[in-house]
Order: sequence, then C-alpha cells, then structure tokens
Amino acid sequence: MSRNQCRLESAIGCRGDDMMRKPILLFAFPALMLLLLAAERMAALLLGFYPASPAVWHAWLELRPFSTMFWQQVHVYFGGSMAVDAAIIVFTAGLCWMASRSKWSGGFFLANHAAMIFAGLMMALSSSAETASTIAAFVTPHGLQFSVMVDLSLQNCLVLCLGLAACAYCHVAFLREAKLRAEARSIRMLALQRDL
Repeated sequence: MSRNQCRLESAIGCRGDDMMRKPILLFAFPALMLLLLAAERMAALLLGFYPASPAVWHAWLELRPFSTMFWQQVHVYFGGSMAVDAAIIVFTAGLCWMASRSKWSGGFFLANHAAMIFAGLMMALSSSAETASTIAAFVTPHGLQFSVMVDLSLQNCLVLCLGLAACAYCHVAFLREAKLRAEARSIRMLALQRDL
C-alpha cells in the first residue's frame, strides 16, 4: 500500500471518529426520557410526604403522562420499592450511555428509537385516562368506526419533536458511518489489487 493511500485511509478513519458519532447527542434523548421517569418517581415520593401540597400535585400531574403506565406495571411487579425503581433508571442510563459510545452502530440507533417508541406509547396510554385534547374519529373501509385519543399538550409535543430530531440524527450518523466504512473498504480493495 502506498504512503498516499495510507494517509487517505487514516484521514477517513479520523474523520469517521470525529463526525460519525457525538456520544452526548446520541445519549441526549434517552437521557431525557430517563430524567422524566426519575422526576416522576421523585414527585410521587414527595406526594407521599406532602399529600396536601398543590405544587407537588401539579408537578406529578405534569410528569404523569410520560411514565404512569410504565411505573404502574414495574412498580407493582418489583414489590413497590422506590430503591428498585431508582436502580432500574441508573442501570438503563448506563446501558444507553454504553450504546452511544460502542463501536456497534446499531446500539445508539436502537437506544434512541426505543426511547421514542416508549415516549409515544406512554403518552398514548396515559391519554386514555385523562382529558384528551384531540379525539380523531376514523372509518374503516368496512364501515367500522373507531377513535384515537391523543393528549397533544405543549410538553408532549416538545418531547416528541425532540425524539424525532434524535432519531433523525441517528439515521444521519448511521448512514454516514456506513458510507465511511464503504470508502475505507474500497481503498483496501484498491490497495490489494495494486499489490497483486
């Protein structure tokens, strides 16, 4: 392999390390969802200590759509322990951080998209228990009617927009990484052909 080819391949590798991955950006949206889960647990804990506080009730009701159905299942399944809930959040945060820094491209991709699906699912499930701001009626081709209730509050819309932006960034990073790997592979193939 010539010296120029070595320089070109090393430049592509350096550019890939600098441009393909921004671990903080890849970790940002899963961290936001985990922060909301932790904040809801903290609000629920404070609600137990100060049940007559309007501020605590307001904070809990604002955070409720992001995690109610999740914690209703997990909290009861693990015996209703706040310490276990905190351990789940810390463990998941560690997994997401490692995924955002791992060499496997699919790690950060799956972490961000799983967080996005989780956010949408929690909002949709929680909306059925609250007053919905949008109730859309649909009719199937066979004439059956059904409705979809979605709570389109400002907080929910902001979280969903951030999630879409994070998923878009993951797609860009994933495709850029694949392109750089293809370029490096083609350089190696040209070098091997020249050597042969």
